[in-house]
Amino acid sequence: MNIDLTIAIIITMVGASTPLLLAALGELVVEKSGVLNLGIEGMMLTGAVVGFAVTYTTGNPWLGIFAAAIAGASVSMIFAFLTLTLSANQVATGLALTIFGAGFSALFGQPFTGKPIALFKSIFPDSLTEHPILRVFFDYSPLVYFSLFMVFAVYWFLQKTRAGLILRAVGENDHSAHSIGYSVIGVRYGAVAFGGAMAGIGGSCFPLILTPQWVEGLTGGRGWIALALVVFAAWRPGRLLAGAYLFGLIATMELYAKAAGGSFRIIPSELWASLPYLATIIVLVLISIRHKTSSSAPACLGKPFIPN
Repeated sequence: MNIDLTIAIIITMVGASTPLLLAALGELVVEKSGVLNLGIEGMMLTGAVVGFAVTYTTGNPWLGIFAAAIAGASVSMIFAFLTLTLSANQVATGLALTIFGAGFSALFGQPFTGKPIALFKSIFPDSLTEHPILRVFFDYSPLVYFSLFMVFAVYWFLQKTRAGLILRAVGENDHSAHSIGYSVIGVRYGAVAFGGAMAGIGGSCFPLILTPQWVEGLTGGRGWIALALVVFAAWRPGRLLAGAYLFGLIATMELYAKAAGGSFRIIPSELWASLPYLATIIVLVLISIRHKTSSSAPACLGKPFIPN
């Protein structure tokens, strides 16, 4: 494998990993607050179609990203109201949110199906993005650098700030946090909104940096992989980064297996395509087995809060 092919694989891998990383970071914060939102796929689809529509209409990808974040957060508030205010079952509501997002994106995106937009490319000069070696550091969309920044931002927030400590306390023991005066519902509303915004931005990555057009079901189930990544990473941002890039590498190898011969043909491209989902199932099974003895999951994850 020559250096040009290696660099091309790395660049493709990073791009493919970015939507997973953004959505999973948002879900990590949500779950740290004690809320389990299975509607990531629906929020990503909503962000994808709104981000595409705004970018196509205005020609400004920055507006598209902002609109995708607002759309994802807005849809997440439906989930928050039902589960936090009305104490609906979080699992069932999350699944309903995914179905809603799929239906909404198909309906809203119908007029935009197949219409192209320009990819949201690097903002660095061509001398860096076209350099044979340096492009491995500079030939990325701003969304890639934003995702890397958010890994450190989420870690710093959760581990180094008072607000992060409160959020973790709410996720570990909501009644104790409530007893000392913290608004459990308010904290969880904020966490769910953040998770929705991140999922929306993650969804916008698909039409803006991966496939510059809108087609129904564009995210291809990546929201479920993002959900599994949070568990795979044991609710730690650093591990989440490694897990997202691992899944991104598998997805990249699928593309090269379809397009290239030689060593890539040893494993059929169909098997490469199924590996992310097989890995998701395996991770969930392993975590389920480990949960019987010990778990690093927040103690109140998925449990409704009802004040005494």
